[in-house]
Amino acid sequence: MPSPDHIRTARLENPKLRERDLAAQLGISEAELQAAHVGLGVTRIIADPDRIMPRLGALGEVMALTRNASAVHEKVGRYDNYQGGTHAAMVLAADIDLRIFPQHWVHGFAVTRETPEGPRHSLQIFDSAGDAVHKVFLREGSDAAAWQALVAELGTADAEQTLKTEARPAAEGPRAELAKLGILRSEWARMTDTHQFMRLTAKLKFNRLGAYRHAGPPFARPLGLSAVDAVLTEVAAAGIAVMIFVGNRGCIQIHSGPVMTLQPMGPWQNVMDPRFNLHLRTDHIAEVWLVNKPTKRGDAISVEAFDAEGRQILQIFGQRGEKTDMAELALWNAITARLPDADPVLVQV
Repeated sequence: MPSPDHIRTARLENPKLRERDLAAQLGISEAELQAAHVGLGVTRIIADPDRIMPRLGALGEVMALTRNASAVHEKVGRYDNYQGGTHAAMVLAADIDLRIFPQHWVHGFAVTRETPEGPRHSLQIFDSAGDAVHKVFLREGSDAAAWQALVAELGTADAEQTLKTEARPAAEGPRAELAKLGILRSEWARMTDTHQFMRLTAKLKFNRLGAYRHAGPPFARPLGLSAVDAVLTEVAAAGIAVMIFVGNRGCIQIHSGPVMTLQPMGPWQNVMDPRFNLHLRTDHIAEVWLVNKPTKRGDAISVEAFDAEGRQILQIFGQRGEKTDMAELALWNAITARLPDADPVLVQV
């Protein structure tokens, strides 16, 4: 384990390297990298969403970032309409739409980093393994005085520059109780809301990927690995609104709206729109599924990608809600219906 001095020296020697990449290079978590700078532009803060989220609206317009190992989801907007809860909480603002799982909000830092453009302020939350859960970056028009007040209110007296983390949990992989497969299919067909799916699979001892692999059509169809890239390209060309979900253990962030500007670069497919960016490692995609979940307002069709260990990378739905454009939703369904099947040799069951 490198010392705080060693970590800080490495940071100075690699000023352009992203913090996640530097932490990996040093063999530490990103939270440990931030902890090494406590007192030097970094302040420990209370990592409680009930304390943090209601105060973020005062900052004005900011950038919200949620990521996993394969996708980074960035949205510009204002935090508002926070709904707390012990097991799950939500932010339901016009642009920033989050599902929060408070038990994984363990370590918090307020970070000020000097850049050629001036100081860059952020709030950064990490789980027990030290992996990033959610980050909030101030923008040029954000309220600097509100930032200072927030740090003063949420900051702790803990000046320790080391951090104790827990082992990162192993990926679960697909899980299925095949004796209950018939029940899964019959109850899946009777669903009236997408939120019923996780309760159904948990009750029957399936997880998401296990259910997809075994349920079969019309519920789930394996797609080729290029399907995510293909669907983003078609959606951008058609100009229709979609919902893109990217999450980790502690937070899921959702974009609702169009995808306009695609900029592939090496293994990355990038959405580079003014108020929404998505950075996706397409080489991490090991399985893609077209999933149909019945609802009272018609079938909810999604394209969902998983990595080689069975972790979900992202979900893409046609945009649904009180103001659903039925013509756009029909076009989404048509786009997804013509996506190519996976090579049968590659489909694992």
